[in-house]
Amino acid sequence: MLLRSRQAIALLALVGVFVALYLWLHALGFGGPIKCGTGGCETVQTSQWAVLFGFPVAFYGVVGYLAILVVALAALRPVAALDRKWNVMLVAVSTIGVLFTAYLTYLELFVIHAICRWCVGSAVIITLIWIVALLSPRSPATRTDLSASPPPPGPRA
Repeated sequence: MLLRSRQAIALLALVGVFVALYLWLHALGFGGPIKCGTGGCETVQTSQWAVLFGFPVAFYGVVGYLAILVVALAALRPVAALDRKWNVMLVAVSTIGVLFTAYLTYLELFVIHAICRWCVGSAVIITLIWIVALLSPRSPATRTDLSASPPPPGPRA
């Protein structure tokens, strides 16, 4: 169960990388007009809140999703299979992502007054990653060290 959670997180993070990369490339002027359907994406992407410390906000999404992807892939290695510290790292990184996304969603709803469908998609992705990461440490670990298990009951010689 633990490895499946990490695989799910890695897959979601990969999808998140592509969503954030699309938004980042748009912010850099590549790809023409953003495909959104509502016009809200352009409003959000061109607002004063679309840049933070000189970088498009989507850049931080790319970096964040890549960080989650790297940690999730590292956690899939056989030597890391039962090590719970990887889950702690996944929870920590995804919590930062969820908090940042909550702030950005607040800006969309109450300051910019426009909704970007791509941003909502990214918010759903990071929220799913966070939920899976939160639930995975509670999953029972699969025991692979059978030599340390007690002997089966039965007559002894």
